[in-house]
Parts: sequence; C-alpha cells; structure tokens
Amino acid sequence: MSEKTYLKDLKDGSVKISLMVNKKLYKGNKMLYLLSDKSGYINAKVPVKVKLEPGQVVEIEGVKDYVLDVFQVETIENYDVNDYLATVNRDIEEIMEDIEEISKECITSPEGKILDDYFFKNEEFLEKFKRGIGGVSMHHNYIGGLAEHTLGVMYLTKILCDIYDCRRREIAVLSAKLHDIGKIYEMDYSGPFKYTLEGELEGHIVIGVQMIDRAIVDLGIPFSEDFVRRIKGCIIQHHGKLEYGSPKKANMEESIILNFADNVDATLNKINQIKEETKEDTWSVYDKKMETKLYL
Repeated sequence: MSEKTYLKDLKDGSVKISLMVNKKLYKGNKMLYLLSDKSGYINAKVPVKVKLEPGQVVEIEGVKDYVLDVFQVETIENYDVNDYLATVNRDIEEIMEDIEEISKECITSPEGKILDDYFFKNEEFLEKFKRGIGGVSMHHNYIGGLAEHTLGVMYLTKILCDIYDCRRREIAVLSAKLHDIGKIYEMDYSGPFKYTLEGELEGHIVIGVQMIDRAIVDLGIPFSEDFVRRIKGCIIQHHGKLEYGSPKKANMEESIILNFADNVDATLNKINQIKEETKEDTWSVYDKKMETKLYL
C-alpha cells in the first residue's frame, strides 16, 4: 500500500486524499463541510447531491486552494481512526514537561502540591488529559489541545501574576492548571469531536468543580477553607462574565487574571487556525465564534 498523504503535505492544485467528515457548515451552490485528518482541518466544497455525515471517512478528489473544491467522493470502510483525528503538532510529553516546570516553580505549598498531585500523578487522569481536546470547534479542537491550552494559560497566568504582583500567585497558577479538567468528561474525542451527554447537561465548569470536591473528600486532609474557596472560585469564574457561560462574574484578582489568560490563549489559537485557511493580505471568512472576519 502507498503511504497515506496528510493535509499538511498537500500543495495547491489537483489532490486525492482521504479525510474524516467532522460537520456540515452551510449550504450554497455546493455544501461546505469541515474535514480532517490527524494533521489538521480543511473546509471542502462538495456537490449538493453528495450527502456526507459526521464520522464518515471518504476519499476525495478535487482542487485545493486553501479550500478543497471537491468533484469526486468515495466512502472508505476500513481505516485507523487515529489517522483522521486532528492532533496537536507538538510532542505531548514535551507539553507535559513544560506544564510540570511551571508547576514546580509556582505550586509550592503543601496543600497546593497535594491537590496538584491528586490529578497529575494519577495515570488514569493523565491518559484522558493528554488525549483531551480544548474544544469541539472554538479553539484547541484537536487531540492534545487540552494540554496545550492548559500550558498556554498557565504560562500567561504566571507572567501576569509576576508583572502585576498578584497576592496569590500559587492559587492563580494552580487554578490555571485545573481550570479545564472537566473537559475530559465534557467532550467525546474518540471519533468526530462532540459533547457527551454529561457535557451537554452540566458543562466543564460544573464538572470541574465536582472533580475538586471529590478530590478533597478522597484525600481526607484538612485543606484550609480559603484555599478551597479560591480554587473553586477561579474555576467557576474563569469565563469571566455570565454571558460567556460563567456561573459567577470574575470577582477575585486571581480569577480575573485567569480569565484574561484563558481568553488570550483561546482567541489567538483560533486566529492561528483561521490563518491556515486564509491567504495573506486578504479577509478571512466571517467567524461566528469571534463575530468578525479578520484581515490577515
């Protein structure tokens, strides 16, 4: 068998490649679908008469010029799903090493280390965390994206704490490390990415707080009330505002810093993805999540 071709290797022009269908974007003269393999995503214009469903793997022929203009589609039955799930383009163990380097510098109190170790020295948790995604579509929507996003938020949080002399640097950085742990149960990353039933009903903020509560019960040690309150407060408030899905508006120094770091990392990751499908010195397509188009 010939070696599989991946999106990252494609040049503009005529192409033949197998990809997974992620979702239908909209209908015009041609249907627009989001397709993927482990090296990334691409938008594809497909003839209206061709009906594709999320999870299908198809071999397509067409012309690539940032967008794939498809003229032939054939369904593939036998495949390795890992070839088609978008994956972080950096070694996941390197990401985890960088996370731990920041942790060693900033998480130094006995209770901080104990709560950190409860999760990040648990092999079952780590396996899920390293494969977790940062989102279904908004940002870091690829295997390993959760760890990459966590590292970015921890780094930005540490920098902001140092510049502005945050009173509770450890709380802020530990909360940055834990802020999205609920995503390992909120989203299904075994096939085309989607929300679990738990994720649809509760969301990662509620799930994350439940995980913290469970950890405190399991550990059975007398954490200080202030420590627990602030860690849970940061997780609850990290979206910043009620209209952004935060149960409470951010109202602590450390949660405000965490919210800024989270938003910067998520937004710039999304812009990086938009750049990959937009020619230089042109406008991108309108992005619903960002509520704008970008001149890139």
